Amino acid sequence: MSTTSPSATGRRKTAVSRVWLTEGTGQIIINSRPFEDYLPTIELQNAILAPFQATSLTNKYDVNVVVKGGGIHAQAVSIRHAISRSLTQVDPENRKVIKPLGFLTRDPRMKERKKSGQPGARKRFQFSKR
Repeated sequence: MSTTSPSATGRRKTAVSRVWLTEGTGQIIINSRPFEDYLPTIELQNAILAPFQATSLTNKYDVNVVVKGGGIHAQAVSIRHAISRSLTQVDPENRKVIKPLGFLTRDPRMKERKKSGQPGARKRFQFSKR
């Protein structure tokens, strides 16, 4: 591995996360907090650990994450996206394992913007014939 740690960006809705991998003991820090404190549920914690478990690299890398925007679930998925991208930088062979699981795909679904002349994105004001 080179002297610079692999870094990657992950996104989901409006959540953006930056991830840096360094060889270590598997410690994950999100916004200067342990990931068990930052992500309250086991489901969200497992979402972040999934790329490591798929590639059998659990407890091999320390992960430092800076994430902002979105909700807690979107942040977790954006972190998973960034970790998956950085693991493919470490070893291109990891891509063959991670890609079929869908962890490298950027989820394009976003909230649709409100349009002028109507109360919401799709909703219309009530029509009155007379």
